[in-house]
Amino acid sequence: MPRRVTSVRRAAQIQRVLLGILAANLVVVVVKLVIGLRAGSLAVLSDVVHSSVDAMNNVLGLVVVLVASRAPDEDHPYGHQKFETLGALAIVAFLSVTAFEVAKGAIKRLAAGAPMLDITGAEVSLLAGTLVINVFVAAYESRRGRELHSDILLADAAHTKADIFVTLGVLSGVLLARVGVTWADPIVALLVAAVIVLVAYRIITGSIPVLVDQHVLPSVTIRSAAEEVEGVVRAYDIRSRGSRGRTFAELTIAVNGSASVERAHDVADAVEGHLRVHLQLHEIIVHVEPC
Repeated sequence: MPRRVTSVRRAAQIQRVLLGILAANLVVVVVKLVIGLRAGSLAVLSDVVHSSVDAMNNVLGLVVVLVASRAPDEDHPYGHQKFETLGALAIVAFLSVTAFEVAKGAIKRLAAGAPMLDITGAEVSLLAGTLVINVFVAAYESRRGRELHSDILLADAAHTKADIFVTLGVLSGVLLARVGVTWADPIVALLVAAVIVLVAYRIITGSIPVLVDQHVLPSVTIRSAAEEVEGVVRAYDIRSRGSRGRTFAELTIAVNGSASVERAHDVADAVEGHLRVHLQLHEIIVHVEPC
């Protein structure tokens, strides 16, 4: 029961973070959309798509975290946490479509010739304001993602960090296009697409190992820690899997063959406690064999 309470509390905290970030992202989307449509800037409009994906990701995250927080059941004895990692991959799908559409629009505009932009100083200042919002959102979401060991928050934070550089690029392109360098706008849009692809790649490389049960700790690390416990002759058949803050491990320990069943059980409990404290493992299964 305590573990279930902790899971529910964690989900509620993640959802509060996502709701706050969703509100901030919606403000950014509206500001960029108004400026992009009025000025006719492809770079700004492509950034609108990027920011809209952020908002959609926040909504997706709210749903995914709710599902991931459910207690283990008969069909999902290890819990539902991987749904959160799947949510991170869904972000990749959105990013991929965005990158393609932005690149396509930029290439068409370069081929046809980019028009002059009509953008005011006040609108440039508003774009700079969205940059400030992104800086605060990225820092806050990264910190809370690490504290809550949340894949969805960390993935979204990575996306938001990319937004900072994207908006910087968009601002540069807009300023150049404003003074007559019209090709700067579609070129910046292409750079936006490249950044989006890079963010998607980073999310994939962080999510796939979790889904395919790649080990989260080297076996030698778990073995060394287990063999520090008094009564353990050796540890072997070691496996681990999981994600940040929700790691699972299974191992076999050899104990003296003359030890009683009760003593062997005590040693196994000691190993479990030692690994939980020193390696921050979430759930541990210890098999005992005589030697």
